[in-house]
Amino acid sequence: MVKKMVLLVLLSSGLFSQNVYERNCIGCHKDLPTTLQQMFKEYLQTYSGEENVKAGLKHYLYYPSQSISVMSELFIDNYGIKKRTNLNEEELNKAIDIYWDKFKVFGKLK
Repeated sequence: MVKKMVLLVLLSSGLFSQNVYERNCIGCHKDLPTTLQQMFKEYLQTYSGEENVKAGLKHYLYYPSQSISVMSELFIDNYGIKKRTNLNEEELNKAIDIYWDKFKVFGKLK
């Protein structure tokens, strides 16, 4: 019984220490040949600035389709289109903010 409780506490603490981006994005992307950083670069090239990147990404995650994907046709042919996100608007906004802060180049160049 004590072992089960300790295991439960350890599992719970691990889940709660991750943020919404780590819990919901990284796991699905870890097996893809294109990293989240490379995908970020595609969004940045397509949409240019922070506001547009975040809006484009949010729209795609709610309404995924090949016609608005920033990924190549070859990538989509091999891996398909992502399923619609299950995150609510607040969670999705937090995940996108974390994603932006993690990979943005603005303010990091010297």
